[in-house]
Amino acid sequence: MTGPLARLARRFGRARPERAALDRVAALARETLALPEDASLSVNEIVCADPACPGTETVILLMIPGARTRAIKIQAPAEAVTRDAILAAAAAGEGV
Repeated sequence: MTGPLARLARRFGRARPERAALDRVAALARETLALPEDASLSVNEIVCADPACPGTETVILLMIPGARTRAIKIQAPAEAVTRDAILAAAAAGEGV
């Protein structure tokens, strides 16, 4: 990673998640939730510096044609997301 975001990440000691970890979570979510082929999803890892936040969180946005977009939030970095975590978060998730 280069440029202003890289400098900012280094300044705050936070590295961006590896693309492979995000891709793994996307594939795992697609399989675990049995998403239709026309469904789109986006996986991001968010680090909140506010003490009230849970810390590192992985957010999966599910965009299925004809349905409301849903956000599945897992309180773990992308590299630690499991099938069980996706299922539990999906059961508790709400639409965005």
